[in-house]
Amino acid sequence: MIVCVCRRVSDHQIRQAAADGAHSLECLQIDLGVAMQCGRCADCASRVLCDARATGAPRQHHIAFPRSLQPQAA
Repeated sequence: MIVCVCRRVSDHQIRQAAADGAHSLECLQIDLGVAMQCGRCADCASRVLCDARATGAPRQHHIAFPRSLQPQAA
């Protein structure tokens, strides 16, 4: 199924990105260009990514953020 019409990105491509280590919508935006134009696909793309990660897509790489960009505990 096509998730992002603007960039012609399918759920298969998002699942593959998850298998390659994508772990957030931001990763999909960088890797595939998802939700970078009209943004209507952001929720669906996030759901496909979450589903792929929940069903065991292996994590192959991790993007480390500087401490200044990491969320602060409440």
